[in-house]
Amino acid sequence: MMLSGYCPSAALVREVGKIGASCRARATANRKPGSFFWVLDPVMGDNGRIYVDEDELPVYKDLLRHADLILPNQFEAELLSGVKISDLKSMHAAIERLHAEYGLPHVFVTSIRLPASQSATPSTLEQDLSGAATLSVVGSSCTAGGGRKPRIFSITVPALPIFFSGTGDMFAALMVSRLQQEAAAAGLLGNASWQSPDEVAAEDLPLAKAAEKVLASMHVVLKDTAARYERQAELLKFESKDGQTAEEEETSRHLKLTKAAEVRVVKNAQALREPPVIDGFKAKGVRFGVEES
Repeated sequence: MMLSGYCPSAALVREVGKIGASCRARATANRKPGSFFWVLDPVMGDNGRIYVDEDELPVYKDLLRHADLILPNQFEAELLSGVKISDLKSMHAAIERLHAEYGLPHVFVTSIRLPASQSATPSTLEQDLSGAATLSVVGSSCTAGGGRKPRIFSITVPALPIFFSGTGDMFAALMVSRLQQEAAAAGLLGNASWQSPDEVAAEDLPLAKAAEKVLASMHVVLKDTAARYERQAELLKFESKDGQTAEEEETSRHLKLTKAAEVRVVKNAQALREPPVIDGFKAKGVRFGVEES
C-alpha cells in the first residue's frame, strides 16, 4: 500500500505520481491487480481557499486515474470534480463524477458542509436528539460491473469545539490499515482496487466498515486531546505574565494552546490498535440524496 499526502509543489506531486504509476504498472504486469493499493490525500485547501500552488490542481487530476482511494475534504472534492457541493443532489453528482470521469474506485469526503435546512443531510455541525453537536463524513465505493455507479454512505460522529492539529494525517494513516483488514476479511485482496461485488450495500462495504473503526478510535483520541486542551486553557488563566506585552502574551498563549491541540496518538495507542465499541459510529447508506435508516 502507498499513502501520499501534502506536497508543497506541482513538481513533487508529479514525482509522487510517478511512484504510484510505476507500482500500478508492475502490479498489472504481474497479473496481480490487488497487490498494490494507493490511498491519495489531495491536500490543497479548505474552507474555500487553496493554500498550495494552483498549478497542483491539474497535476492531481492527472494522477487520479492511478489512485484507488482519495480522501478529499469538501472543498478539494469540489476542485477535483468541478461540482459545487451545496446540497445532497450536488454531493451525489460530485462523487459520481469522480468515479466516472477518473475511474476512481473509492472516494471518502472527510467533511461535508450542507445547509442546516436539509434535515436528513450530512452537515458540518448539527445536533442529535440529545442536543449534542455532531458532524458527518461521506464515502463511496463504485460498482465494478455496473457502470461505476456510486454506493454512498455517511457516518455521523460527535463534534468537539476545538480545532485539532493532526486529525487528517491520523485519519489517513488509520484508514490504510483498517481498509486492508476489512478487504482481507471480505476476500477482496486479489481484486483490482479491492472492489466489492455490485450487490454489496453501501453500509456493508469494506470502506464503510473501516471508516467506522477509524472514527471510533479517533473519537477516543480527540476526547483525550480535548481534555488536555481544556486543562491547558485553564492553567493559562493563572499564568504569570512576567512583564510580557499584550502581543507577546497572546503569541505565547496561542503557541501553548496549539501544542495542546496536537492529537495524543501515542498516549492512546491501545484505542488505535483495538477500537472501542463502534455502535455509535455506524455507516448509513445514502441513495439519491435520501439517507436510509
